[in-house]
Amino acid sequence: MRPTTLRALQRAAELTRQNHFTEALLIAEPVILNADDQEGAEIRRWLTEHVTDFTGERENR
Repeated sequence: MRPTTLRALQRAAELTRQNHFTEALLIAEPVILNADDQEGAEIRRWLTEHVTDFTGERENR
């Protein structure tokens, strides 16, 4: 995944935790929509692995 894509996803997660969902979507959506198949798969994997980054919750394992 490109560093710019990762930074956008991380910023979107931060904004989501701060209840700024619209702003988060405005940052993340273009990055996701412009990703090629390989990067899209990496984004899906990152989102799955970092769901708690968006919710602010801690996983109990």
